[in-house]
Amino acid sequence: MGIASADAIPHAAPRLHQWITDGAHGDMEWMPETAQRRSAPGNMWPQVRSVLMLGLNYGPDEDPRAALADRSRGAISVYARGDDYHELIKGKLKRIASRFVPRVGGPDKVQVKVFVDTAPLMEKPLAEAAGLGWQGRHTNLVSREKGSWLLLGAIATDLALPPDAPERDHCGSCRACLDACPTNAFPAPYRIDARRCVSYLTIEHKGPIPVELRPLMGNRIYGCDDCLAACPWNKFAEMGREARLAARDENRAPALAELARLDDAAFRTRFSKSPIKRTGRVRFLRNVLVAIGNSGDPALIPEAERLLTDEHPLLRGAAVWALSRLLDPAAFARLRDANAGESDPDVRAEWRLARASEAA
Repeated sequence: MGIASADAIPHAAPRLHQWITDGAHGDMEWMPETAQRRSAPGNMWPQVRSVLMLGLNYGPDEDPRAALADRSRGAISVYARGDDYHELIKGKLKRIASRFVPRVGGPDKVQVKVFVDTAPLMEKPLAEAAGLGWQGRHTNLVSREKGSWLLLGAIATDLALPPDAPERDHCGSCRACLDACPTNAFPAPYRIDARRCVSYLTIEHKGPIPVELRPLMGNRIYGCDDCLAACPWNKFAEMGREARLAARDENRAPALAELARLDDAAFRTRFSKSPIKRTGRVRFLRNVLVAIGNSGDPALIPEAERLLTDEHPLLRGAAVWALSRLLDPAAFARLRDANAGESDPDVRAEWRLARASEAA
């Protein structure tokens, strides 16, 4: 835990506005919509004077990149392998706040608000100002004690508290995180283009994944840990001790064939209490189909063929791309002719694109 004054991050606002001006937020329209409030804690809550920043270690028990080796299985980001951290951390923050308020004068004299991710609050710059770590070259927070594996929460208060000293940057000339990115999402150190980031593409992005990025995603089906895992400061990291964040066995490296068969009910049941549930079956299976296309495994052809008839055009289009990668040209041509009656323009575009790629 560390404390930052509400006015501790004046540098964050111009960086945020430049990032949005560059279009690096992709189709996350809530970023420009909330930019003014997000620029400073006082814009969101005028009475705020201090922000208590708290970090919860979720260090994995293995190198998460190990899941990338078997292309017939999916790789899920470490934070999403267990329970959803939002409600977990919010509950902890409320308990801390309930003990804090009576000790500083009670609810009649002090107000508090708790936040985990969903409010327009710039948690990472505030955490740096509060001394929890520094924003590394990959733009994520790095701690000298916990490495890259910290989930952040905030307790804002109208009470003026003595701030902690900010942490300084310890990245030096290291660029391990930048070089580890599979899609080259860092145009420069300390800058990320969400439009190329696997985490954005698999979680936030709602439409088809850009064709040129699909082969680079490998079998990453929900998020990406490559830049975090590559950080040398992780040699000091410890395994997380919060049981509810521990990886469920079925989420360590799930079989793509099994995931591709999930209907809506089965998806909701399997990912109950998981952050994956909020992305929804359609986007999740879109990611699975991209991984199937990258698998090189002919045994997965039937799974992609079955999704060619799914009611959602996004899945039908992703299935076309996957099959274009797995089938031989003659078999793919027969399948294309059999689906010549496709009505959705985006799916028809996928067939045309696959045909042009085949011709090239």
